[in-house]
Amino acid sequence: MFVVYVLRSNLGKICIGQTADLDKRLLKHNGVLKAKARSYSKINKGPWRVIYKEEYNTKQEALKREKYLKSHHGRDWLRKIMGR
Repeated sequence: MFVVYVLRSNLGKICIGQTADLDKRLLKHNGVLKAKARSYSKINKGPWRVIYKEEYNTKQEALKREKYLKSHHGRDWLRKIMGR
């Protein structure tokens, strides 16, 4: 199972992504776990919390949805469902 997620920080920043392990990814975003072999720019903008998620059976489906949510139309749709 793959999850497409939307996170929000206390600073109002939004992060959209996909993963097979949302709990582990959230720990990485919040700096509890170290990210592999690269600096993690989201750490200093947290703490992050999950505000929206969708589950998919395949990684391809999740990647397609993530790409849409990161588009102009996808961000507009997210603002609409979040009442912003």
